[in-house]
Amino acid sequence: MGGDDDFNQLIASLGDILAFSDDGQSLGVGIEISDSIDAAAIRHKAGLSQAAFARRIGVSVGTIRNWEQGRRSPQGPARILLALLDRNPRIVEETLGDREEAQRISLAPQEVS
Repeated sequence: MGGDDDFNQLIASLGDILAFSDDGQSLGVGIEISDSIDAAAIRHKAGLSQAAFARRIGVSVGTIRNWEQGRRSPQGPARILLALLDRNPRIVEETLGDREEAQRISLAPQEVS
């Protein structure tokens, strides 16, 4: 698996990981994420341009613009990732390594809703 595939698999599995305990049994609690994810506020909190933020999370600049202008809303794994970034703007670097390492992973932009 390449870097993109690894990252996408990590994000896609995050909801499942958070919902289950170490022994695979359901914790019986759901993950609550606000209905209104403010992508622009999260990006500003991270101190990034739209292009840099898009690269950091592996989506296109168009996707960021659509989220910020309210034409689309982040769904599924994108919502979870944005919620994590809202709590910790450096979670990508802390999880995947420093900025240079994160750039070497070279996440390919993808259109997501």
